[in-house]
Amino acid sequence: MSAALLLVALGCWTAGSWIHIKAELAQYLIKRSWARTAPGDSKAPWPWADTWPVARMTYEKHDLIILEGAHGSALAFGPGLVSGTASPGEVGVSVVAGHRDTHFEFLRDVKKGEHFQVQTADARWHTYVVKDVEIVNSDERSGIALSAEKEQLVLVTCYPFDAVVVGGPLRYVVSLDRLAQDQPVWGG
Repeated sequence: MSAALLLVALGCWTAGSWIHIKAELAQYLIKRSWARTAPGDSKAPWPWADTWPVARMTYEKHDLIILEGAHGSALAFGPGLVSGTASPGEVGVSVVAGHRDTHFEFLRDVKKGEHFQVQTADARWHTYVVKDVEIVNSDERSGIALSAEKEQLVLVTCYPFDAVVVGGPLRYVVSLDRLAQDQPVWGG
């Protein structure tokens, strides 16, 4: 009886840990792929991947690779650049989505005025400052304005962070503006 309970507990722990294990392993492979990426090139992190690294983003102790596309299979492995939005480092709005319980869990602690660093495929670093943090209802909002005349970065994840039921309409949105003078805030 105790052996059966132990097996059931181990099975539950393994199932609950799988998403975090997969996320960490994928980040290793994706970072390796990013290191091999040249400007204008796309290197898939594994042969059957339907996404590839497009930028690197750092914030405090967090160091993430942004993937092409914000579809389910890409978001399982890291934050994704929403199709149809500007690439990081280009004029316009870059919208990056990520899961609230893995790669974008740290967004709950982000405050106005804090800095993010984004590295593009040409190895240049761009510094962004948080201008706004808001919770929006995706059922009521018409969307994020994509016709900016300056470089902006918008990070989006589901909300609330500790929701038991997934898929609700609330989104946690962090809006950032690129600083005119790029310089690493904490090294890259």
